Amino acid sequence: MEAIETLYADRLAEQVEQLARHAFWGEVWDKAVAYYWQAGAKAFARSALREAVVCFEQALVAIGHLPESQERCEHAIDLQLDMRNALIPLGAFGVMFDHLCEAERLAASLDDRRRLGWVSAYLSPYFHNTGDQDRAVETGQRALAIAMASEDFTLEVMATFFLGLPYLCLGDYQQAVHYHRKNVEALTGEWLHARFGEPGLPSVFSRAYLDWGLAELGEFAEGMVRGEEAVRIAETTVDQPFTLGHAYLGVGLIHLRKGDLPQAITVLKRGLSVCQAGGLQLLLLYVGSPLGYAYALSGRLAEALPLLEQVVEQSAATKHMGFYPLFVAHLGEAYLLAGRIADASQQAQHALERSRDLKQRGHEAYALRLLGEIAAQRQPPDAEAATAAYRQAMTLADELGMRPLAAHCHLGLGTLYVRTGRLEQARAELSAAMARYSAMDMTFWLSRAEAALTQVGGC
Repeated sequence: MEAIETLYADRLAEQVEQLARHAFWGEVWDKAVAYYWQAGAKAFARSALREAVVCFEQALVAIGHLPESQERCEHAIDLQLDMRNALIPLGAFGVMFDHLCEAERLAASLDDRRRLGWVSAYLSPYFHNTGDQDRAVETGQRALAIAMASEDFTLEVMATFFLGLPYLCLGDYQQAVHYHRKNVEALTGEWLHARFGEPGLPSVFSRAYLDWGLAELGEFAEGMVRGEEAVRIAETTVDQPFTLGHAYLGVGLIHLRKGDLPQAITVLKRGLSVCQAGGLQLLLLYVGSPLGYAYALSGRLAEALPLLEQVVEQSAATKHMGFYPLFVAHLGEAYLLAGRIADASQQAQHALERSRDLKQRGHEAYALRLLGEIAAQRQPPDAEAATAAYRQAMTLADELGMRPLAAHCHLGLGTLYVRTGRLEQARAELSAAMARYSAMDMTFWLSRAEAALTQVGGC
């Protein structure tokens, strides 16, 4: 170690991995901590996440050999937090939670408000991803309060971003949009390319999840502007697949919910390739489900079903419950389009139960609408069950501001009424669907509503 330090005194960064190994083997623990930490940061900067995790693990082992002190404690906390940032794209929730709990214990022992704020901030997306949205909101609000009280801009940005995520799952899309739009407006100029310790750019993350909320609300014009901004920022950023994947996710969701299926597939396929190449297990679920759903709506069921099944299976296996009911609903609708009504019904019921268990009201509306679709397509149609499910879904969608989903419910009801000979009611529901689709420029779905109305002499 000392020989390398002497020979490469002016270029130690190039040799940091070797220095770390030699310091560790030689039990020079303070330098082992420093060099492995540097090596981990170096790997993290180029998105070599698994390599970064190994380095941070070694640094934590080495720090355990140092004598007790406040500095050692502070460094241990900061290492745990850096470890979290390397683990989150990999979807390693269990290990990540263990590190955050240890960081919280140490920070509490020091009564270190700033570090406790960061632990709370990082616990928020952990609880969001594992399905406890109430605790996600609670920890996010705590982090934001600490950030505001201490005027810590970096913590404020991340706490604001994290706080928007659980509201997406709770179905409070307006609140989610509020937090993510706030970040988009704050992160301008030099902040566009600031990482704030993250495995990518929060300016892009905020735009991607802003798009998610806007897509559910039917605010497609703003969504396209923000989505295109995210792609421009991400495509000029080197070695950040987590950033690029998020950019493609956001704009892909806007295209998907609007009904621009070819564009959605093109963008989401790029996102899936980025996730697969970078081993980004968390983001792969987020991108894979809407891509599979776009395939299904386009009639490409041979591509849709394996992808959607994989997403649901991996989400259940990793206990990723953040958007799990929505993933299940997407799979159920693909089964329905494939004519597998029994499988579709099973998935729809599962999506409904899990969405209610997890308080995910927007995803509950998706599950109810799917149950309506299934009942309507039975032979003969179960008109009573279909009508009840559509009405429940529509009521919930209207309450949450989910304009595209509410329009789909009108279309479903109108189509059901055509099949059951209730023509006046069919005209009313299809006309309502057309008005909603037209207001949001959802031309793909508008044409379907127009075709259905033509069948009853409505055009």
